Amino acid sequence: MSETMLDLRGVSKSFGHKAVLKEVDLSLPAGSVLGLVGKNGTGKTTLLKCALGLQRPQRGDVHILGEPAWELSAAGKERLGYVPQKIDLCPWMNIRQIAAYTGAFYPRWNKALVERMLQEWELNPKDRVGLLSVGQTQKLAIILALGHEPELLVLDEPAASLDPMARRQFLETLLDTVGERTVLFSTHITSDLERVADRVAVLKDGKIVYCGELDALKDSVKRLHVQAAATLPDGSFDVPGMLHAKLTGNEAVVSVQDFTADLPERIAQQWSASVAVEDLNLEDIFLELHHE
Repeated sequence: MSETMLDLRGVSKSFGHKAVLKEVDLSLPAGSVLGLVGKNGTGKTTLLKCALGLQRPQRGDVHILGEPAWELSAAGKERLGYVPQKIDLCPWMNIRQIAAYTGAFYPRWNKALVERMLQEWELNPKDRVGLLSVGQTQKLAIILALGHEPELLVLDEPAASLDPMARRQFLETLLDTVGERTVLFSTHITSDLERVADRVAVLKDGKIVYCGELDALKDSVKRLHVQAAATLPDGSFDVPGMLHAKLTGNEAVVSVQDFTADLPERIAQQWSASVAVEDLNLEDIFLELHHE
């Protein structure tokens, strides 16, 4: 059985009267790349901070690398890499200085990897950190987080400020350097997630509504196009696992979760209809799960 790198059980976090996380359960096995998706303001950053022990939940338990997150040892922290959404680096240093400064905290620091990535991402070691663009700063933060080759890498919107070419470079670098490492990253760019993640967690209204393999989610959520022989009843039309439906006369477009292979035939028999099944990409699935 593979090691569980991160385990949240019943985690709830509120700020004042606003409940941000509600009884969240999340497990991350070793060697996985898990993408965390959710609307802006749904608590993705709060979840990551609770997972890392940077914020303490009011209820629930969080273990990371086998230790309580709030009491993580120095040895545990050496196994972690983290890039926050809001990056705060020493502005008076140049890139070479901040790389050396960061590396001094870690017994194992891959200087050759850092220098190679600086060159590939076109960051001049002599440039002052405070004068870097937002995208350059994000590149630097990612490089510094990878420099000690962490076992668990946690990234909060890691490519949000990167242009398309830089995002592609980042994803290629992530795939090249991950190896047996475990990665947890939040993102709103679902196409990036589909390229690198094998697992996905969907956060909605403070709760994890899905956590599992990305391929299983794609197999589970489908869009059905139903064409019946007679007008479909707007008030009573229903199918198992229906997320929502749009009816127009004898036609319906239905989104379902927990799709099974026999569902189209069951619908066809019940409503004397033909049923076509449409596969969805992750962006479409995200929109269907968050449909109001």
